[in-house]
Amino acid sequence: MIQIKNVRLLLAGMALAAFVYACSSTKPVTTSTSVSTMPAAKPAPAKTETKKTITKAPFNVPAFAREKKKAAYNIAVFAPFYLDSAFAGASDLPPGRSLPRFALPGLEFYEGVQLAADTLQQQGINVKLFVYDNKSRQNIPTLISSGALDSMDLIMGSLNAVELKDLSEFARNKEINLVSATYPNDAGINNNPFLLLANSTLRTHCEALQNFAQKGFSTRNILLFHRNSPLEKKLAEDFKTAYNNMDYDKKSRIRDVVFDNNITDQQMANYLLTDRPNVCIVTALDEAGAKAVVRKLAVQAPNFPLHIFGMPTWDVMKFKEPEFKGLQVYYSTPYFNEKNDVFSRYINDYFRRVYKARPSDMVFKGFELTYYFAQLLQNDGVYFTRDVNNSRKLYTNYNFQPVYAQEGEAVPAYFENKNIYIIQKSDSTADLRVSANQ
Repeated sequence: MIQIKNVRLLLAGMALAAFVYACSSTKPVTTSTSVSTMPAAKPAPAKTETKKTITKAPFNVPAFAREKKKAAYNIAVFAPFYLDSAFAGASDLPPGRSLPRFALPGLEFYEGVQLAADTLQQQGINVKLFVYDNKSRQNIPTLISSGALDSMDLIMGSLNAVELKDLSEFARNKEINLVSATYPNDAGINNNPFLLLANSTLRTHCEALQNFAQKGFSTRNILLFHRNSPLEKKLAEDFKTAYNNMDYDKKSRIRDVVFDNNITDQQMANYLLTDRPNVCIVTALDEAGAKAVVRKLAVQAPNFPLHIFGMPTWDVMKFKEPEFKGLQVYYSTPYFNEKNDVFSRYINDYFRRVYKARPSDMVFKGFELTYYFAQLLQNDGVYFTRDVNNSRKLYTNYNFQPVYAQEGEAVPAYFENKNIYIIQKSDSTADLRVSANQ
């Protein structure tokens, strides 16, 4: 595991990342002559470390009842830089060699984290970043055994399932809050109240889509299209569980449609009604599977009112083929940034001035999570979970809620962001936010 100490190496990487941004952009990039300033924040007074016990333990976790504030907080940040393969031990890339594209998301996430830390420092909030490449030849268990993470007050990361499980076990044992920034899964973890999932699980997306389908239409014919694969059958079960758990006296039953490419137009038409909206929920995560279902539905569009809802992976899909024209297609997502708020303008202006490029979504995620949780550390100390939804909102309305492994358990398995936006895709303009499910 490599701690990022070689600033020249990282800056070289970021310069190349910015170059890729600029070269891949379809619009001209202009340099701003001035940078927007962040909203003023009063400098926080210097604090010595204090420990104070609160009477009742929130969520039945004793650590959450302790108040522990410090003058400065240590934050470990994990991101997939792939420095070993990208730089091969050199401080700069060899002549003629470009930075691999698979390394860019990690660098972009880190750049957002670093910009947030710099901004916080200007506002009198002291955080110390310890940045690690989780794709280094040295693995996370080796780093843990070295004791390098023992002094951390918060761990954040863009992680995969194995990395998340390793860090989760350590965080639980050391009672350190761990924020999983981008992975949309709990990795089978069911016993760590110090874990916070910022990127909602598919189960939560199913709950949100089912809720919107039931409450978003006065009358509706709800159809659940899924293929006969283990994953999509599991998603179908999650939708049905969400239906059974929903306390709503006007809910309509969900009709199950097992989809395959041989389904005929007449068979599709038999599921649809002409006198009410047909709410068609499609569980396909892949683009080919999603478009196969939507293409079959498009044939029925002239005769039936259709509203087609897809999975969070649909955010990057383009439905611009002629047969999809005019269809109302939606997807769910825990992140949606219209980029018209003061924070987004600040980040955009910074990137135009420094890199002459536009920041990616990973930059915005890195910035927001760092700023959000640093504010919690400043206001509530190391054990902030009791007030986890009381930090300053930037552009995402986080709604972290306890998730329990089994009904009746006293201690949460973890905390998860339950805020889901419903977004309508657009052929010609930016996607449009329809609602947020809190």
